[in-house]
Amino acid sequence: MTGNVQYAELAEQLSVVSAVKRELGRVLPPDCPPATAAVLAILQRHGEMRMSKLAELLGVDMSVTSRHVAHVAERGWIDRTPDPLDGRSRLLRLTPEGERVLADNSVRYTDMLAAVLADWPDEDVAQLTELLARLRSSFGDCRPRAHLSHTPFVITRTTTD
Repeated sequence: MTGNVQYAELAEQLSVVSAVKRELGRVLPPDCPPATAAVLAILQRHGEMRMSKLAELLGVDMSVTSRHVAHVAERGWIDRTPDPLDGRSRLLRLTPEGERVLADNSVRYTDMLAAVLADWPDEDVAQLTELLARLRSSFGDCRPRAHLSHTPFVITRTTTD
């Protein structure tokens, strides 16, 4: 059991990530809160998609996704066009203005991190970046899955061929 002590400490330190994300979110403009920024980032990363796919990638239900989509569409940050394969559905796509908002958010995040970590050696920042990338890779794509156990601290991973 003593081998798990380091993982308990890691779990405690990872809980701080939410606080760091909240602080980073404070630098975003009022009309682009973190959830809105997440919608834009997903569309940038994955390209055009239906709202159901966006909801899946966000890990929230369709009603929440619908509110987020309405918010970004009202600001002209995404286009909603009819799906040629199913006229009842809409395809969501980032607009040039949405790209600009994402670029601005990136500058805001980068500037805040640079200010907060100004006293860190470059090697430490590089090591943290590398280790966080490795952690994410170990968890796969980090999307919610129905097959994950609902029991805390027990994760069942499946592989597909």
